[in-house]
Amino acid sequence: MLSKILYWFLVVFSLIQFIPVDRTNKPVDKKVNFVDVMHTPSDVQVLLKKACYDCHSNETIYPDYAYVAPISWSVKHHVNEGREHLNFSEWGTFNNDLKKNMLESAMEDIKQKRMPIAGYSAQHPEARLTATEQKLLAEYFESIWKSGRY
Repeated sequence: MLSKILYWFLVVFSLIQFIPVDRTNKPVDKKVNFVDVMHTPSDVQVLLKKACYDCHSNETIYPDYAYVAPISWSVKHHVNEGREHLNFSEWGTFNNDLKKNMLESAMEDIKQKRMPIAGYSAQHPEARLTATEQKLLAEYFESIWKSGRY
């Protein structure tokens, strides 16, 4: 009985590998890309790239495990959700009210340690932000938010 269960598990597992997952990133247009439009300082750019860009930009770097179903489905879902809430690569296409709300959410999520999400940080230790890095990133978003020039 156990051997039949294992056999069918392996058959199903093998078959689901053929279900395609689109991991294509759209090209990044510097005219609307956040770091270019906002002239983001290099130290903040480094933080964004290491802790935010895999889910919140069109510059996602998919890890090896993102090519194995059903994990690939979950990773793609998280990336799609992240981009839906904030996509740095498309910053210049958003209206000012949306930008203001995104900045406010980003500040709060960083201050409350909700971002980067725990599951992502567990798989990507380099994405864990120190208290100093969290403060720098939150203060950067807050300075833009307060200035009204977004």
